[in-house]
Amino acid sequence: MIRLVTVVVRNMKRLVVILSLGFALLGVLSGSLAQEAQRGNNEEDNGYSQISIFAKTLELIRQDYVDGNKTSYHDLITAAMKGMLSSLDPHSQFMDPNDFRDMQDDTRSRFNGLGIEVSMKNGLPTVVTAMEDTPAAKAGVLSGDQILRINGISTERMDLQDAINVLRGPAGRKVTLTLLRPSTKEIKDYILERAEIKVQSVKGAKLLDAELTGPFKIGYIRLIQFNEPTSEELSKALEELQKQGMQALILDLRNNPGGLLNSAVDVCAQFLPPNTKVVSTQGRVASQQHDYSTSGAKKERPNFPMVLLINEGSASGAEIVAGALKDLHRAILIGETTFGKGSVQNVMQLPDGSAVRFTTAKYYTPSKQVIQGNGVIPNIRVAMTAEEERSLFALRNAGNIKSEDEKNIVKSKDPQMRRAIDALKGVMIYAQENAPKAEAVKK
Repeated sequence: MIRLVTVVVRNMKRLVVILSLGFALLGVLSGSLAQEAQRGNNEEDNGYSQISIFAKTLELIRQDYVDGNKTSYHDLITAAMKGMLSSLDPHSQFMDPNDFRDMQDDTRSRFNGLGIEVSMKNGLPTVVTAMEDTPAAKAGVLSGDQILRINGISTERMDLQDAINVLRGPAGRKVTLTLLRPSTKEIKDYILERAEIKVQSVKGAKLLDAELTGPFKIGYIRLIQFNEPTSEELSKALEELQKQGMQALILDLRNNPGGLLNSAVDVCAQFLPPNTKVVSTQGRVASQQHDYSTSGAKKERPNFPMVLLINEGSASGAEIVAGALKDLHRAILIGETTFGKGSVQNVMQLPDGSAVRFTTAKYYTPSKQVIQGNGVIPNIRVAMTAEEERSLFALRNAGNIKSEDEKNIVKSKDPQMRRAIDALKGVMIYAQENAPKAEAVKK
């Protein structure tokens, strides 16, 4: 299974060789190394000479640094590895064996934590999304919130993995987050209790209330993230809605942090013809140039009108789906520009059980638009206030919500949903009015 985080080996050979040389050179600081560097090329970026400088620095620290408890080879080289990877971009990192195991647990859609997807943005750990039905979502944490402190400790010089390590841990333990909300400049403390997070990928499938949609039957499905069963679950939900007479669909990708690349491609396949390219990757080496297309299996599904709801919390796989369906004119995108996480990270496990993850390529939509740093721009921009977002989160995390209450929230607190309904009604009214003309032309 190809993942947004893909385990590969071949792209790391050079790094492994350099690291191996580094370890070998720790005890070989005689003039032979300098002579070897002179015999090689004398360019400024010479591997041997730079490793020599690194090894010399390492030995100086071990010899003279005031606190000997901090100068083990393991600690110093681990710190150097973390610094090297984090200097590349916010998504590249070094993971010690425990961190690597935690990352593998996260991909199984079951882990202990607060339910926050975090990325580095403007030098601070930033909430990509607070996953539904989790402590963070129930407390009102929103996409874009910047984490200033964790348990009173400043995150200003904290790398991403260290922040993640503090956020997750045994269920039942409390964590205090100090968050800055850029939209309102509000700084607030949130005391959250860790819980076991079980992520369901497809939720809320139903026909919307006729009071909202008028004479049309508009379906609604929310995708929480992209897991292995997502496409199959989505297919079943679509089939059930079609049996109920669905004429149009709203697919809600708001606060969807992504997940499996193959799952995102398979979701696109529910709405696009077979063998349609939905995303491509491009990197420095040929192995990173790849096109991802829908499968060749024929989908027997009507080409019903469709709206995708997106916001700043829509990231990675959600951006792939949104970018593809927008570029291929299959759906109207309504909401706000997505997060802008569109890069490919490869992961390689090292001999001691640690691992390195680093960016090797970027994702491109079918029209060759770069997702990384830019996000996907909606066709129709509809912003939501912090109060409206909190109301929507409260609705989603309230458990069994009455239909009347949900309808009232849509009417008063969800302008993106209202605009989506209006857009689909307009499309269907236009189609009805022009259907007789089309039939006349055929005859």
